Amino acid sequence: MDDVRKVRLRDEHVRGIRRYLEAYQDNQGNLHIDGQDLGPGAGLGDDDEYEWFKTVRAEDVTTLLVLLGGGPEDDDVLDLLAARYTGAGSYELEKALRDSDIRVQIYVR
Repeated sequence: MDDVRKVRLRDEHVRGIRRYLEAYQDNQGNLHIDGQDLGPGAGLGDDDEYEWFKTVRAEDVTTLLVLLGGGPEDDDVLDLLAARYTGAGSYELEKALRDSDIRVQIYVR
């Protein structure tokens, strides 16, 4: 999977915790948004690591593009994310997904 294009949405250090978020599309067109927080208290309980993986199915990526302000025929979802949803904007992406009707598969570890 090294040849898959990835977009770094977040790479920050806040109060001793490193927060990382990236996005990529797999060969089937599903959008993956993977996050990791590392550092004291980042995880649940006494754990210093928290990871989560969100997947938007390929058939819902166009709906996501429109929701995020892109055109269904004009924009590549990764280009749109790179242009508008990095750094502080990555939190807006997560909020938009939470508040939408788009089906998101979530796995937390």
